[in-house]
Amino acid sequence: MNLNCIIVDDEPLALDLLENYVSRTPFLQLVARCNNTIEVLSVLERESVDVAFLDIQMPELNGLELSHLIGNKTKIVFTTAFEQYAIEGFRADAVDYLLKPFNYAEFLKAATKVQHLIELEKHQTSTPTPSSIFVKSDYKLVQIELQHIQYIEGLKDYIRIQTDAPEGSILTLMSMKAIEEHLPSDTFVRVHRSYIVNINKIKTIERNRIVFGKVYIPVSDSYKEHFTELIEKRSLC
Repeated sequence: MNLNCIIVDDEPLALDLLENYVSRTPFLQLVARCNNTIEVLSVLERESVDVAFLDIQMPELNGLELSHLIGNKTKIVFTTAFEQYAIEGFRADAVDYLLKPFNYAEFLKAATKVQHLIELEKHQTSTPTPSSIFVKSDYKLVQIELQHIQYIEGLKDYIRIQTDAPEGSILTLMSMKAIEEHLPSDTFVRVHRSYIVNINKIKTIERNRIVFGKVYIPVSDSYKEHFTELIEKRSLC
């Protein structure tokens, strides 16, 4: 993925160095070099810019102030000689923070981080989370709404999908790994070699066991840490 970029610095030598680094990076396309932040706003009005390599210490409007005007579409990599701006830089949602003098390897690492982030965001936008899945059961395809799945149990070559819908449980020839790959990871979590649970359906956890009516699902040690983190994020106590 190629990225349009701008470089912003009030020092000509710093701009020359940044331009050299951009020219050595195959996936970066330089749109403009700016020696003041006011010029940046003019460029952004007429050009699509993926990333700005932006000095913080600038006249008139500094880089931190400018970052709040740019918006989320353009990613920010701050470049500065002043280490004390680091915390403020990350608070401004900068992707990275390059402390002068930095070399090409450091620049390339920051640029690659931006590239990966934009690719991830585009993938998430273009791949909506499914609301249902189809599984084969008794020689027919059955559609199951994800919101109705309580848990999934592995039974050797089969899995049993337990739902709170009228159809109850559904048995299908599939591995736990295969079904896990088709489920949203923020909702369905593996808690045991033989169990995946819908975290939105959990009502009670008792002594490292998840309770679904009369069914007690154990949380094994190998999955406990991740499961506990997800529960703690939703806990009010």
